[in-house]
Amino acid sequence: MTRLALFDLDHTLLSGDSDELWCEFLIEQGHLARAVFEPGNRRMVARYREGSVTPAEFCTFYVGTLAGQTPAGWQPLRERFLRDAVLPNLPDAARDLVEGHRQRGDLLLLTTATNRYIAELTAAHLGIAHLIATEAELIDGRFTGRTAGVPNMGEGKVARLRAWLKENGLAEALLGEAVFYSDSANDLPLLRQVGQPVVVDPDEALRAVAEAAGWMVQRLRR
Repeated sequence: MTRLALFDLDHTLLSGDSDELWCEFLIEQGHLARAVFEPGNRRMVARYREGSVTPAEFCTFYVGTLAGQTPAGWQPLRERFLRDAVLPNLPDAARDLVEGHRQRGDLLLLTTATNRYIAELTAAHLGIAHLIATEAELIDGRFTGRTAGVPNMGEGKVARLRAWLKENGLAEALLGEAVFYSDSANDLPLLRQVGQPVVVDPDEALRAVAEAAGWMVQRLRR
């Protein structure tokens, strides 16, 4: 039987947050107004960690960094971002974790609140063919700065994964055998649906839940 291996990206495989790093990168490159986006970025990070931000607020803020440009227009910066900000923050231990599941023949899937345009190069670099991410709206070939569909965060990760299983002709029962790696209490809805939840370098709220539930706690060398 196919076994699903699900991976969160930010602070799980990646030693950092893709959205936060992307925002900082664009500020440094002069593509975002520092006075607006630097404090906004700090607020979003703080509210995410304390669990007070909604998926719509969080995802819309970061998708908003793409507004007004085409995917092709962002491409050179996106590639530089992967090289300069993402790859140095992908530890060997994370790569080994993914590779171990690949060698076992598991079906690998990256599920992240980060928007697809930013996350897909990371997924490709890791050799993870299947990606569920927040979708960024395009109208007339340009990013509008709005999300499209259900943001892939919180309960949205469960809804989007169930939809993905159905679209790919896979049984929903696979969830009961799946392993899911995550660092954040924001992923508790999906962690509670899988057969093997594994918390990776967890935040305090998730650590408390994991210890009470007897879930595996894993640390990656970073």
